[in-house]
Amino acid sequence: MRTIPIPVDVTKLQFVCVRAPRPRILNQDTGEIKTDKNGQTVYEIVMSVEDELGRIELVKVSTSGEPQVAAGQDVTPVNLVGYAWEISRGGDTRWGISYRAASIVPAGMNALA
Repeated sequence: MRTIPIPVDVTKLQFVCVRAPRPRILNQDTGEIKTDKNGQTVYEIVMSVEDELGRIELVKVSTSGEPQVAAGQDVTPVNLVGYAWEISRGGDTRWGISYRAASIVPAGMNALA
C-alpha cells in the first residue's frame, strides 16, 4: 500500500484534548521512544473530534515536539493529515487511518505559533 497524505479540513471540526501528550513508545519491552527524522520526540495526543452535525469520535494524533496543551483544553491541530495503513499477520489483515499534525495548539491561537 502506498502512503499518501490525506489533508483534513479542520475548519468545521472542534477538537478537545482528552489525554495529556505522551511520547510515542516504539517498543514496550525496551521503552524505546519514537523520534522524527530530525531527532525530535514524537508525541501522541488523544482528542475528541466533533463535527457540525454533533457526531463525536476519538482520534490519536502524532506530532513532533511536545505540544503545550492539557487534558480538557480546546485545541487545533495544524496541517492535519491522515495516512491509510494496512498490516497482515497470521492471515488476518487490519487497516486504519493514522493522523499526524505539524503542531497542536490551543484553540484560537495563531496557527503559526
